Amino acid sequence: MVYLVLLAMVAGFLALRLYMVLGKRTGHEQPLPKAAEERVVSPPLPRTIDVAPEQRDVPARNVEQGAEQGIRAIIAADPSFDVARFVDGAKSAYRMILEAFWQGDEATLEWLVDDDVRQSFAAAIADRKAAGHVLDNRLVSIERAVITDASLEGRSARIGVRIEADIAAVTRDAEGNLVSGSMTDAVATLEKWTFARTLKSSDPNWKLAETDEV
Repeated sequence: MVYLVLLAMVAGFLALRLYMVLGKRTGHEQPLPKAAEERVVSPPLPRTIDVAPEQRDVPARNVEQGAEQGIRAIIAADPSFDVARFVDGAKSAYRMILEAFWQGDEATLEWLVDDDVRQSFAAAIADRKAAGHVLDNRLVSIERAVITDASLEGRSARIGVRIEADIAAVTRDAEGNLVSGSMTDAVATLEKWTFARTLKSSDPNWKLAETDEV
């Protein structure tokens, strides 16, 4: 009974942490699995000053020119959307998902991804365990995150974020012996993560819909 209570407390903590996050591979280890429609969890974005969408400035440092029209469409449909907060949340979610995947933490991944993505992650984690490998990775830094594209079809919004990061990647065997990688030699990674959400739905969370190397 105490165990069940502790599980409930952990789940509640994770939900609260995610609510505060999002508006949210590396060279030597396995890449993140790519489901057909992978999808990172993100809490509702804060409301901004009530300005008409067409008058709202889209921060150039956070949004590439090709994404501006899509972002304005999303703002028009959901005035609470805030670009800077979304990008910050995407970076936090990037860290949370990577760490959960590396650690084989399927309970945390369940909060962060939908069923299809969870199944892909679970399969990759199972393969890793079958090989007797453990990932000892560390996200050293996220150098930059920028929105590269955005779209709105009906109420379905999608936002692509290009993330530049440095990751120290090490694979060990079950006894802790080094299989590959180095903790002192960070690997530069460049990926595009696409987030999706149905606007005005009861679920306020954005979810990871797709991951691609750039």
